[in-house]
Amino acid sequence: MKVRVLGCSGAIARDCRTTSFLLDHNVLVDAGTGVGDLTLAEMTAIDHVLLTHSHLDHVAALPLMLDSVGAARQQPVCVHALPGTIEVLRRHIFNDSIWPDFSRIPSPQAPFVRFEAIAVGQRLQLGGKTIEVLPAVHTVPAVAYAATAGTDESADPGDRGYWVFSGDTERNPAFWARVNQLHVRMLVIETAFSNREAELARKSLHLSPQALAQELDCIAPGRQYPVYITHTKPAETALIMEEVQRFDRADATPHDIRWLVAGQEFEL
Repeated sequence: MKVRVLGCSGAIARDCRTTSFLLDHNVLVDAGTGVGDLTLAEMTAIDHVLLTHSHLDHVAALPLMLDSVGAARQQPVCVHALPGTIEVLRRHIFNDSIWPDFSRIPSPQAPFVRFEAIAVGQRLQLGGKTIEVLPAVHTVPAVAYAATAGTDESADPGDRGYWVFSGDTERNPAFWARVNQLHVRMLVIETAFSNREAELARKSLHLSPQALAQELDCIAPGRQYPVYITHTKPAETALIMEEVQRFDRADATPHDIRWLVAGQEFEL
């Protein structure tokens, strides 16, 4: 499975694009502004969109992408999200005021988009991949995801390596309980604010470096895999990097912490 980082910033600025990942060529995880760097052909090839939650930095490009590719596709794009996320999209974006309701256009029988409700713990078989819905803790209904190549029928999922994305989340014991049961090849975890903004991070249910350190302590003993930091605010990225490196150097068993950059590609 190939993972392409389209956007991994917590806000916009030059060269900063918000959250979006392309799995192979046909599954999009979140639809932040990074989607805009795809060609029209690349966007048209996307059959499934998995949303972690409804916040704008994770859905901003979805209505524009559907407008770009809808008429060129034979089937609607399927958007998978929690029921609460779908309700927000219908009420506040695809409401014929902010944007056309593409779930009914050009007709209810042949729309540009179809919404599919998901639930934590569900395992989806999409585009030759198995994707498990994991819990997240945020200010709105939210999830995380674990994805691996192949389907449940094609191979033993316990033997495959997983790409894990925390989504936007604060401290999350249930997430680690499940992640520690998986063969993780790569973890992408948010750290939106620096320690000087730790109280804002706590109130907005995001991580700061000091909270990240506590979360990484939840990784099961004896397990180590690359941990990629995402969702840093552009104005604080340098400070966050410094603070994360400081606690990691001080740790008795340092983690393999790296920095996610838009445009990176990984093969798992």
